[in-house]
Amino acid sequence: MEGLNHTRVTHFVFLGLTSNHRLELALFAVFCVMYLLILAGNLLIMVTVASDRCLHTPMYFFLGNLSFIDICHSSVTAPKMLLDFLSFQKTISFNGCMAQLFFLHLCACAEIFLLTIMAYDRYIAICHPLQYMSLMSLKVCTWLVGALWVGAMVHSLVQTVLTIQLPYCGPNVLDSFFCDVLPVIKLACTDTYLTRVLIVSNSGMISLVCFLALLVSYIVILVSLRGQTAEGRRKALSTCAAHLLVVALFLGPCIFIYTRPAGSFSADKVVAVFYTVVTPVLNPVIYTLRNAQMKNSMKKLRDQKIFFIGT
Repeated sequence: MEGLNHTRVTHFVFLGLTSNHRLELALFAVFCVMYLLILAGNLLIMVTVASDRCLHTPMYFFLGNLSFIDICHSSVTAPKMLLDFLSFQKTISFNGCMAQLFFLHLCACAEIFLLTIMAYDRYIAICHPLQYMSLMSLKVCTWLVGALWVGAMVHSLVQTVLTIQLPYCGPNVLDSFFCDVLPVIKLACTDTYLTRVLIVSNSGMISLVCFLALLVSYIVILVSLRGQTAEGRRKALSTCAAHLLVVALFLGPCIFIYTRPAGSFSADKVVAVFYTVVTPVLNPVIYTLRNAQMKNSMKKLRDQKIFFIGT
């Protein structure tokens, strides 16, 4: 027992989404298509925003950054998940697990902060239109994006340090398909109550505070719309509805995972799939189908034969 107590875990084993190999093959096909759609859809938005000068505005600058984060976020977990669907032994090294955990929280926190900044951008555009270009200049937008990455880096470092400093000397089976803080610290061979409180407080508070900030921003926006024309209200509501849908799809699962009491729920894996794979697929669809300017810019690119071969 003394030897066991001093043996450090060198790798973790994932249980994955299912133990049925035939179902895994079917899931591989589904998620492979979804991951390719994530790459294609978000790259298309990034190139469209960069290519069309009409889209060189704060809103589309942030949208391009959101697409970049979605690609990074899904790429932290999806490639490993796809590989494991084809493998009977689903393992990851200890260092690989910590790296995945770090980049997962880096991208997730960056996305939460960016969604909050995008809500602030819409608030300024709708409630203070005459001051919009001065308050949301390119310099300000660049500083905001830089600040969100710094904040996300600090958050991710805190989560990773709190996780990596624990002793892991026994069980190494994770009931998940990727490394996240809460499943990993369950395997530590020490009392993790205080660590769990710190981790949940960190992630849960970020998700909850940003969500409340978003909620307040849109309440103020809705109140201010009463004095605008019907056409102005329609345009504002269309843009805000798309953003609110993205917020709900991403922040909802995060709040569910990090603000509820500790425990084991079978729904956790479904929720995890939703915000790591499903949401990044839906974001390009939500923003393009409800945005006439983005659709027109994509048509211009199509006519220029940048993405499509046509006559």
